[in-house]
Amino acid sequence: MPKKTLKQFTPSPDQIRKIKSLNVLGEWIYEPNLWHITRYSASMAFFVGLFIAFIPIPGQMILAAFLAYRFRCNLPLSVGLVWITNPATIPAIFFLSYKMGAMIIDVPMREVEFELSLAWLTHEMGNIWKPFILGCITCGMLSGSLGYFILSMLWRARVMRKWHKRKFKRQNSSTTL
Repeated sequence: MPKKTLKQFTPSPDQIRKIKSLNVLGEWIYEPNLWHITRYSASMAFFVGLFIAFIPIPGQMILAAFLAYRFRCNLPLSVGLVWITNPATIPAIFFLSYKMGAMIIDVPMREVEFELSLAWLTHEMGNIWKPFILGCITCGMLSGSLGYFILSMLWRARVMRKWHKRKFKRQNSSTTL
């Protein structure tokens, strides 16, 4: 993925410093390594963001920011990728996770009718939590790893292509002299 393309979507540390409400987080948020875009920082940010997106907990963005700081990867990419799970995509993602978890531990899938209530959460989640959590972690690891390796390979291929173009230009310019 081109560095210039990623930089278009991420704010600079100077832009972040202008947001007064972030001052409560302290100085760690302005650390330059969290804002640089390198092959490692972007790839690892994809892993962190995609992994956390599948974890069914409140505060996913906070956890993604903490892991971005811990692994020294790009903070805006990590936090932004968490939004893959949003109100429109959560039902499909969590159903897929539950199905995968049920297949892994070889339990029959239950017919689950979703209802947004505390009674449903306490009753139904008590019955399906093991395959659901296992499926969420598995899908998170798979999607995070896939995102990491695809971005890393695309980045590497782009750098190699640029090297070959420069080498070709040098060879052609030296032969014309």
